[in-house]
Order: sequence, then C-alpha cells, then structure tokens
Amino acid sequence: MLAWLRLIRAKGLRNANALVLLERFGSADAVCAANAAQWLSVGAERAKVLLPDADDAQVQADAAWLAGGADRHLVTLQDARYPEQLKNITTPPLALFVRGDCALLAQPQLAMVGARSATPQGLENARGFAAELSRRGVLITSGLAIGVDGAAHAGALDAKAPTIAVCGTGLDRVYPARHKALAQAILDGGGALVSEFAPGTEALPQNFPSRNRIISGLSLGVLVVEASRDSGSLITARRAMEQGREVFAIPGSIHNPLAKGCHQLIREGAKLVESVDDVLLELAPKLGAWLREQAPVASVSVAPTSDDAATASLLAALTDAPQSVDALITTTGLSPEQVNTALLMLELDGRAGSAAGGGFMRLQRR
Repeated sequence: MLAWLRLIRAKGLRNANALVLLERFGSADAVCAANAAQWLSVGAERAKVLLPDADDAQVQADAAWLAGGADRHLVTLQDARYPEQLKNITTPPLALFVRGDCALLAQPQLAMVGARSATPQGLENARGFAAELSRRGVLITSGLAIGVDGAAHAGALDAKAPTIAVCGTGLDRVYPARHKALAQAILDGGGALVSEFAPGTEALPQNFPSRNRIISGLSLGVLVVEASRDSGSLITARRAMEQGREVFAIPGSIHNPLAKGCHQLIREGAKLVESVDDVLLELAPKLGAWLREQAPVASVSVAPTSDDAATASLLAALTDAPQSVDALITTTGLSPEQVNTALLMLELDGRAGSAAGGGFMRLQRR
C-alpha cells in the first residue's frame, strides 16, 4: 500500500505518466524500486526525484487515515475490487480512496448530474427519477454538489437504496460543507464516498473536471436533469459520449435557461427522457439481473417528501430572518444531527435556504 501512496503523492507525476510507469514496471513496488536510469527510460526522471520516501509525513498520514476505520479503503488499479467499467476509460485513476461499501463500485450505475442552481421542478425531477430508478435496481452515482447532485442522492436514500458520491476533495472533508449530513446519510444508507484525491486535498477548481470523468466512467450512462449551455454537467455528458456511454437528457421549457444545455445535448444525440422507462429501455440489456420489475403498488411521486416530525418542527421554526443552526437547535429542541438533516431536506425541497451572511431562512416554494 505504501508504494501506491508514494506514487499518488509524487510531485510532478501526472496520472497518465503513472499509468505508463505501471505498465512498464508491472507494479507500484517495482516503480518505486526502479533507479533513475530506468525512470529516465520512460521519460519520468523528474518525478523520480520528487517521489516521496515511505516514511514521508504525507504518505504516513494517508496510511493512518486509511487505518482509521474499517470502512476506509484504497482500491488500486491492480486491485480485484477496481471497477472494470472505470478501468476501460482512456486515463483511469491510479487508485480510488473509498469510504463505505467497495462492492458497489462493480455494480451497474447511472450517473445523474445537473445544475447547482436547479429550479424546484428540476430538483423534484432529479429526486423522483433517482428514487424510482433506485427502486428498479439502478445504482445512482453523482457528485455530492448542491442542486441536482444532492437531490439525486436524496432520491436514492428515499428509496432505501445505496448511492455513490464521487468527490472532488480528499475524503477527510466534505464539499460543500452543507452536505455533511447528506454524506453521512449516504454512508449510513450503505452507500459509498469515492475520490481519487488523497486525504487533505482541498476543493480546487481543477479537481472537478477530473472528478467528472470518474462519475461518467463508473456509469453505464449519464442522465442530465437541468443544465445551462456552459454547465459543468455538459462536460460530464461529453466525457460520457467519448467513453462510449449512453447520454440522456430531460427537456424543459424553451424559456428556462437551465433547459438549454439539455436541449443542446439532445441535438448532439442524447436520448430525450420523459419517464424512467425511457432510461431503462436503453440500459436493460446491460443491467441484466440487477433490473427489478416495477412494484405493483402505487407509482412514485416526484414531489420531495420532507414532512416527518423533525422536518415539520424545523420548518415551523424558520422565519424570513436568518437563524443560526445553534439557534434552531435551541428553538426546536432537536439534536444537531436532526437539524442538519432536516435543513438538507428542506433545502432540496426549496423550502429553506442559506442567507448570504450566514444562517438559514424560510423560502416560499415557486
């Protein structure tokens, strides 16, 4: 494991170069044991100089983080648990840090992505589609961002199903911070948090396009719920096209700027989606035994559900004036965990929002 951590931490060694070294030398241990002349033969002498020692503080900190819980894993490219779907993209990650259930990585997945500033209708669609797809046996993968990503994860949790969140930071932190409760709910629900970035890695802008290739690479297809023409979701969708994945898009009103990206993808060949069956029809041959028949009971409602007692209590306490989490805990008598979870549900539902200066306030649903 230390050899892999040394490669991950090597300054100046890009992922693509690390893949070349692995192919040339056969293993991470052999790469780290090679001399300068051998590294030079594959054009990587600078990275050899900057390869950290096994006792390097960062390498040891990474090893300590991995040893800090039974649910923490390093899944390397040569690990049997590394997903074949991801291994076959052009530049697969050298390794994946995982919290939660590693076995999920091998299951058939559908990525759901979309606007961070999604409309209430977009959030309802994301949550409703994710819930029903999860009930039908499709594992939902997304990026833990606010907006559509968060709603997709919440929909899977509504269905009592696991979901995978691919992160653009190290797994010792959650970005955005407001999704700490959601990240914990994903783990508690049997899901997984995944990142190619070592612990301690901050939310740097360049990390997210890299993260997006993993979201699409893990999945059989990508469903775009809402997106503007310059949205990062379109990058994910186009990566998916390059990787030979199916791309789906939900159309919207011609007057909605967040529908324009979806309409553009449809013009480029994405499949127009009006119902869950539009997705399942395309993916059924690849889902195989994972696909479950539609439950004979009532159909799922796409409207978010946030009417449990804790959420109702918190909603009653919210006003038009921003209040801190501590103040809401005092007013409602709820635990910090209950308040954070209820706030998440209300934000996804469009009934609450965070104020610019801090604190949370009640919103009128449009």
